[in-house]
Amino acid sequence: MSDVQGTAVDVPTEDGVADAYLVHPADGLPHPAVLLYQDAYGLRPHLRSMADRLAGAGYTVLVPNVFYRLGRAPVVDLPDFIDPAADPGIWERLGPVVASLTPGLVERDAAAYLGWLADSPLAADGPVALTGYCMGARLVLWTAAAHPDRVAAGAGFHGGRLATDDPGSPHLGAPAITAELYFGHADQDPSLPPEQIARFEEALTAAGVRHTCEVYPGAPHGYTQADTSAYQREGDERHWAALLGLLERTF
Repeated sequence: MSDVQGTAVDVPTEDGVADAYLVHPADGLPHPAVLLYQDAYGLRPHLRSMADRLAGAGYTVLVPNVFYRLGRAPVVDLPDFIDPAADPGIWERLGPVVASLTPGLVERDAAAYLGWLADSPLAADGPVALTGYCMGARLVLWTAAAHPDRVAAGAGFHGGRLATDDPGSPHLGAPAITAELYFGHADQDPSLPPEQIARFEEALTAAGVRHTCEVYPGAPHGYTQADTSAYQREGDERHWAALLGLLERTF
């Protein structure tokens, strides 16, 4: 793992300015770029540490606050350790925030994030990779479908609502996706029941998308997030192996 350098940056968008975290190998040279999409809890120290680990493996990583329209991160105050059972009102605070980010806004913002990386001297020329967690897995799919020429690979972990009956369901964009995808589903996840898992993979297969979808046994929704009560070390370690493997195949 190489030394890394991280800093706060601002990314101009059509609707304002997204605060973000940028981290890269400390050599200051251009490296393959990864756009990391947050979970619902937002841009916080744990996500920065995940980005640092990716940077240490040789990548330039951008983590935007996707809720920037509602304020700079943290948009919602959170404890250092997040346990919804100890704070039953947390989703009353977060629900409207998550709902405010529509597929159209995601696609528009993605153009700004990808454009910013394309202009950065710290990002290598060419397409980028995406990785997303919980709600971020949906953002990966919407971004890969809306900007296929800019995305070489996309990964999603413990994503929910990937293949619903909603007209904006992420799986419906599969025919536009040219990236290779990897998705690690949590099998203890009420937001992604078995019928959605099957529908999601059927859509990717029918569209000819190169993909791997795996169900992590015993893993709860949120298994990669070490600052939450949902963390599962086994699933998290498997996630890192899968993600780094995808990036190695891509770049």
